[in-house]
Order: sequence, then structure tokens, then C-alpha cells
Amino acid sequence: MNKKEALLHAAVHLMGEQGFEKTSVSQIVKEAGVAQGTFYLYFQSKSALVLSIAQSIIEDLLSEAKEFPDVAETSLEEFLRSLTDLTFSMTRKHKKLIGFVYSGTAYYSSFKEWELLYEPYYAWLSGKLRYYQEQHLLKDVYETDHLANYLVGLLEHGAEQVHLTEAKGFTEEISKSTLHTFILEALKAS
Repeated sequence: MNKKEALLHAAVHLMGEQGFEKTSVSQIVKEAGVAQGTFYLYFQSKSALVLSIAQSIIEDLLSEAKEFPDVAETSLEEFLRSLTDLTFSMTRKHKKLIGFVYSGTAYYSSFKEWELLYEPYYAWLSGKLRYYQEQHLLKDVYETDHLANYLVGLLEHGAEQVHLTEAKGFTEEISKSTLHTFILEALKAS
């Protein structure tokens, strides 16, 4: 593990236990076993560290998504089901991190920075949706760049209802089924 990874690992551990606000840079460097100055070689501030953690989650998501079968060999329904399953799986996997990433980003970062982290994922998804439009399987009244953004937001909200807020009545099975059906019916060409 290199020093940057050690800092990220220490931050995740400490923030997971103490929360974002109560975790200091001094505690992070002590747990990582590096000098205080080393932290600032990699991160301008604690909030920049939070964005790095968020970026690692999104990169993990995109890496998994790129493992999907080729869209030419996958129906729109199968693709949307895989996308829904992946979103729920990643939210479950990174549940602890997502909570404090949101809180840290809300305090110290702009929504613009947050959206910039998602750009590669949006671009990947937009390309897949565009393919389905070109095959006349997806309504062509939608701009795929916008649709990718909205689709990610809807799926993440559904997954967060289950895994972060544990809202009453929102089981993973029911939520995934409802979202999948809703999205498929809204998007598929007649």
C-alpha cells in the first residue's frame, strides 16, 4: 500500500468510526503512519480527501459497469436490470463510505465538483443508451446525456432508500423490481 492509499484507508476507518467532523488530519496521518506534511502532498484539505474517496467509489462503479456484456448482445431490459443490480450492489458495498462522503461533500465541496466525478460514468451510460436509441429500442425523444444523469440519480436514490436510510417498506427486492419496471416502461420504444 502506498502512502496515498494508506491515508485514504486511515481516513475511511477513522471517519467510519468517528464521523467526518470529529476526524482530524492529525489523526489520519498518525493512523496512516506518515508525517503531517505527507498528507498535504496528496490532498489540499480534508474535503479534498473526501472527494478522492468519492472518486474511488465512482471508479469502482464504472469498472464494474464496463464488465457488462456488450449491448449488441443484451436486450434493453437485461441492460437496465444489470444497471439496477449494480447500483444496489455498490451502494450496499460502500454504504458506510457513502454516508460520510455525502456529509463531507455537503460541508466543503460544490455540487459541480461532485458532478465532475460522475462525468466518465455518465458518458459511458449515455453511449449505451444511444446504442439502444439507434436500434429503436429506446424512445428517441430523450437526450441520452441528460437521461444518463437522471437514470443514475433515480437508481442511486432507490438504492440509498434501502441501504442508507433503511426506509420502512423499502426492501431491496421490492425497490429493484419497482425501479426496473418503472424505468423500462418509461424508456422503451413502443
